[in-house]
Amino acid sequence: MKKVITAIVALVIFALMAWGYVQNATHEGHGETKVNPKETIFEHLGDTYGWEVPFSHTKKIPLPIIVFAKGGGLHCFMSSRVTGGDTWQDGDATFKIPHEGDYKGKLVQVLDDGTEYRPWDFSITKNVLGILIAAALVVLMVMGLRKWYKREGMKGPKGFKGMLELVVDFVYTDTIKPIMGKEAPKYGPYLLTAFFFILTMNLLGLIVIFPGGANLTGNLAVTMVLALITFAVTNLTGTKHYWKDIFWPDVPIALKCPVPMMPLIEFLGILTKPLALMVRLFANMLGGHMVVIVLILLIMVFAQMFGTAVGAGTAVLSVLLSLFMLVLDTLISFIQAFVFTLLSTIFISMAHIHEEPKPVTE
Repeated sequence: MKKVITAIVALVIFALMAWGYVQNATHEGHGETKVNPKETIFEHLGDTYGWEVPFSHTKKIPLPIIVFAKGGGLHCFMSSRVTGGDTWQDGDATFKIPHEGDYKGKLVQVLDDGTEYRPWDFSITKNVLGILIAAALVVLMVMGLRKWYKREGMKGPKGFKGMLELVVDFVYTDTIKPIMGKEAPKYGPYLLTAFFFILTMNLLGLIVIFPGGANLTGNLAVTMVLALITFAVTNLTGTKHYWKDIFWPDVPIALKCPVPMMPLIEFLGILTKPLALMVRLFANMLGGHMVVIVLILLIMVFAQMFGTAVGAGTAVLSVLLSLFMLVLDTLISFIQAFVFTLLSTIFISMAHIHEEPKPVTE
């Protein structure tokens, strides 16, 4: 009974928080504004120069901006200087973040003639900081487990370290080792790092408050870099037999000369593997985030269409469905990290197939 009451209270609190967010997001000052679902969705899923404060549509935690201006010169300042459409004069250069146009949401330099120029931007954006936080968490988890075994020997850890050891054993012993065989110790560190790094980024994206909330694996640039690392490991360490099967596969000669049809297909297969890794992870994680945002936006849409009372009633149902999707997204976070690691293991193992010795004939 107590658990039921606790769940009901938590649901009411979540609904009130969601409704408070809606009220804050749909009003600016004393004037009411229309909510643009498309703009709201892409604003949340995109990269920004500040970290949003929960349940506040306007307040953000400022982040460092680092740019090389046109004409030379490194400029460093906090993003709070240029938020809200403000222009900031830093030395001899002027910067702002436009709210429309080709450079919408990106820092630009305003030249003397009034034109906008996109400088070299090395700012610590929301996604950049999120990646650094995820990497730091992975290092802390791994080093904590290493420290335990160094101190306690083969005694199994408990609690969080025990769960971490269970996941490591499952990914390495039951997945990487059976596929890679004797080369598992060589490539296991990279594959385990990729698994925990992706899993940490996925889970951080489900957390509303700082340091979570960054849509990292739902960013195509992030998944592209991860896929390119697997692509580099696969092809830079491939055996001679692997490259022979690509450029001179064991097929009838008519399929290789004079038109290299099969070599061309095999070569295209090299490029489609990282593409599959990149798009699969990106699409699944982006879709999960988008569904949750759409469910919350239903509160705003119904409030604008039918009034405040209907919007408040919709908040309960939207929060229920959002909580269900968050639980489902937690499972998907594990699955997608595992699938990326599994496919990377298979691709790398395919590049290390050695040519079988020919049978000795008498």
